[in-house]
Amino acid sequence: MTTHGPVMPIWSCGGCGLPWPCTTRKRELRAEYADAPVSLALYLGGYLVQATEDMPWTPAGVLHRRFLGWARR
Repeated sequence: MTTHGPVMPIWSCGGCGLPWPCTTRKRELRAEYADAPVSLALYLGGYLVQATEDMPWTPAGVLHRRFLGWARR
């Protein structure tokens, strides 16, 4: 179990305090979903929806890049 989970509703990392998902959590998620990129996108998409509800002042493009933009690389 990771310590790098999201602290809601501010969406910081519980392990390092950076914006979630942090670099460590991204690395963990890439490894965990290495053979299931669609499942990773669905998992992150669910968090994106929650984050947009918690942070309505944040531009949608910023949140998209933060939660999904990195996953396709």
